[in-house]
Amino acid sequence: MLRLFTALKPASWPKLLVPAFLGQALGAVGAAEVNWNSALAGAVFVLLQLAFIVLLNDFFDRDVDALKRRMFPETSQKTIPDGILPARVLFIGGVSAGLLAIAWAYQCGELFDRPRMGAYAVGLLTVFVAYSLPPLRMNYRGGGELLEALGVGVALPWFNAYLQLGDDRFRLWWVLPGFAALCLASAIASGLSDEMSDRRGGKRTVVVFFGNARARRTVEILMTAGGYAWFFAAVRSPMLSLVLIAPSLLCVWWCHRQMLQISPRALTNEFAAQREYKLWLHRAIWWGATLMGIALLAERFV
Repeated sequence: MLRLFTALKPASWPKLLVPAFLGQALGAVGAAEVNWNSALAGAVFVLLQLAFIVLLNDFFDRDVDALKRRMFPETSQKTIPDGILPARVLFIGGVSAGLLAIAWAYQCGELFDRPRMGAYAVGLLTVFVAYSLPPLRMNYRGGGELLEALGVGVALPWFNAYLQLGDDRFRLWWVLPGFAALCLASAIASGLSDEMSDRRGGKRTVVVFFGNARARRTVEILMTAGGYAWFFAAVRSPMLSLVLIAPSLLCVWWCHRQMLQISPRALTNEFAAQREYKLWLHRAIWWGATLMGIALLAERFV
């Protein structure tokens, strides 16, 4: 059981849990009454989706993971190359989690009168299928970062807003472009530590195409763009004041500042500096979006 927990990489769970929470908060703003059962149902779906993504991603990336372990044995453990779990267990577990997620979504659609929920769940999982699985494998062919930003930054919050509200035309949708820009920054930055192994393994990531320095510069520009997008969303919306999202903007600004100080050291194969660089990026996204969700819920209940 401990090996399965390790293989599920709990440190990465906020990558999906935070967008789900933001989506629930966006839906709650327009709801006549907050449905806590819908929020719980959304959390269960996300956990199943996490298992589906993490386990199958490790299964289909096993060759590149093994290559990286041979090239850099001092780096973090990899599930299959290090014998944490065998490939067959990952495949069966991942497929089972995906099927359970879809079944759960259809069941919740019946329980909460959300007729499109099952179809939306299939769409969400299909984004990952296109990302990692043959024949598309966009993570290898190129464009995987854009696909991840679409899935994590737009589709997942939208799915949860629909689950909470019962309507996919929620009023604060323009919060999502800024969040998607931040998620795209995260998707690009995730390739920094894998640059050499991805290049040798045939992956076409942004870092492989453009190199470490340009990738970092793109990440930093996207963070700035995400912050400005949230600012203009607040200016545009009578329901989303600058006061309401000020903590989120301050969080993104502060974390961005820390990243810029670390950036000159986050060079190719400088894994410690890259981890610190990505840590501040994740704090900007996860803390910023969580603060925004909390502020929206507080406004809803005040």
